[in-house]
Amino acid sequence: MDVSESIGSVSAEIISEERMKFLYVFAHGAGAGMNHPFMVNLSKALAARGIGTLRYNFPYMEKGSKRPDPPAIAEKTARAAITKASTLFPNIPLLAGGKSFGGRMTSQAVSKETFHPVKGIAFIGFPLHPAGKPSIERALHLKGIKQPMLFLQGTRDALANLTLIESVCEGLPLASLYKFDGADHSFKAGKQDLIPSLAEAFRTWADYRIL
Repeated sequence: MDVSESIGSVSAEIISEERMKFLYVFAHGAGAGMNHPFMVNLSKALAARGIGTLRYNFPYMEKGSKRPDPPAIAEKTARAAITKASTLFPNIPLLAGGKSFGGRMTSQAVSKETFHPVKGIAFIGFPLHPAGKPSIERALHLKGIKQPMLFLQGTRDALANLTLIESVCEGLPLASLYKFDGADHSFKAGKQDLIPSLAEAFRTWADYRIL
């Protein structure tokens, strides 16, 4: 997938079923790329529920670097992925977002556009603040977003104090918060496999808020 002349191209992959009802542009988190098992397994679970995905790497991950791209580059990449998805599937309702860093970079990109093909934004663990430093500054840009937003959050997420993320969502008329009891930022909660539950919550929200 081409991003720009200066940035170059990045890897991307689509997973979908024949009866795709939505397409989700799914960005990865800061520490793992598009082919991390969580990303792939959730994409497959979403596809089984009629939600196709377009996963892609940010440029730093494509190059094998551990340092995330500056916001300007990450946001440009998110916009390129959204544009690619809307071009390939112009008649499918388009959703965007991602895991942690990827979701935040996507929402920042969308918040700066006056027109966007995105019908809704889904955060798979919104990184509200650094671990041990609770604040809501990273969520301030969300007030400028006009699309429905989905927050899938673990109750033990060190990057999103539960009381704070609840407060943020209460202040956003178009936000829906689904909480996963005992789950951390990686959606680990003991031996539970939460991927089916995440996919079910995603589809329930999409049916209710997007269609």
